[in-house]
Amino acid sequence: MSTPTPAALVLEDGTIYRGTAYGAEGTALGEAVFATGMTGYQETLTDPSYAGQIVVQTSPHIGNTGVNAEDAESRRAWPAGYVVRAASRVVSNWRSEGSLGEQLERDGIVGIAGVDTRAITRRLRDAGAMRAGVFSGAALVDDDAMVAAVRESPQMAGRSLAELVSTTEAYTLPAVGESLGTLAVLDLGVKASTLRFLQEEGFDLVVLPQSATLEEVLAHRPIAAFYSNGPGDPAASDQQVALLQGLLREDLPFFGICFGNQLLGRALGFGTYKLPFGHRGINQPVLDTATGRVEITSQNHGFAVDAPLHEELSSPAGFGRVEVSHYSLNDQVVEGLRALDIPAFSVQYHPEAAAGPNDARHLFARFRELVVAHRAGAQPTGADTTTDAVVEAATGRTTDATDSQKDA
Repeated sequence: MSTPTPAALVLEDGTIYRGTAYGAEGTALGEAVFATGMTGYQETLTDPSYAGQIVVQTSPHIGNTGVNAEDAESRRAWPAGYVVRAASRVVSNWRSEGSLGEQLERDGIVGIAGVDTRAITRRLRDAGAMRAGVFSGAALVDDDAMVAAVRESPQMAGRSLAELVSTTEAYTLPAVGESLGTLAVLDLGVKASTLRFLQEEGFDLVVLPQSATLEEVLAHRPIAAFYSNGPGDPAASDQQVALLQGLLREDLPFFGICFGNQLLGRALGFGTYKLPFGHRGINQPVLDTATGRVEITSQNHGFAVDAPLHEELSSPAGFGRVEVSHYSLNDQVVEGLRALDIPAFSVQYHPEAAAGPNDARHLFARFRELVVAHRAGAQPTGADTTTDAVVEAATGRTTDATDSQKDA
């Protein structure tokens, strides 16, 4: 058995955790964050929203079920670095097509194993997310040099990262079943399951690069628009905000998730801010203010919309009345927005829930209903108030409780 390669995780406050290399060897610099999911490590790694971050898995045992192509959410793993307590060197699952360590090495993800991830998580919860570095092999130099490298690396605040993960060319995906029309999807780091659920709601998708202009989007004659999840600081995405304002002025129904929620907030005229350590994991409780229902959600965000709860707001950008539709029960952070005078809504979490609970999957059906109601001329009084009669009259499709709450 070969001798494990030494590695170190270095935080910008000077704290150093020593372990062994896992995956690729070298240097990884990024923002250290922790993810609390007990399952779904492959979906976490292939979520483009983690670009630029060093992910610390709070679950102690990682890699035991291997990896497979079916569960991948995008074309590769995206985190800058990866930190685990116990990396399984043995894969035991009938669906496995390879080991996690092999994928990390193939995708160039510099990782470290054998460190106390509970201690790291507690430090990040006390001090907040901070810059960090994983160093292994020849990159493992003296402590002062590694700390200096971390402190010289860019902050997450102010970084635009969507261009690193977005498609570079537009492509199309057909609707499943009868088509409603074309949905313009701005790829800011979209996940495969999100696209699949939109297709299943009857949308022909045209997936566009994050650099798309209003003219390029409208050239596809879309009936609605969608903004995906993605990495980076929403304050650094002025181009996408201006595009969204143009789409809203064109009276296109809109649905945004995660990064798309933050950009809708900015388009409506609200600010955003950086959370101390963010929400990352598949067990985040959220309250739907319209129904009083609590949903357990999958989340991955380090920024949030700055808007007051429990009151009707006026869009500073001139888009009418707005309300906070969802908020976190852990810390009262805004988790969703609903425009009351235009057909637009968004949530901060991941309703496709890959991996995670299915509590919020119904939002894809809600978006379909919003689009159908808007086409039928219904007054946009909020995305969740569409009547079954309007949907049926416009589409001939019967809507019932199981239809609007369907799961995969």
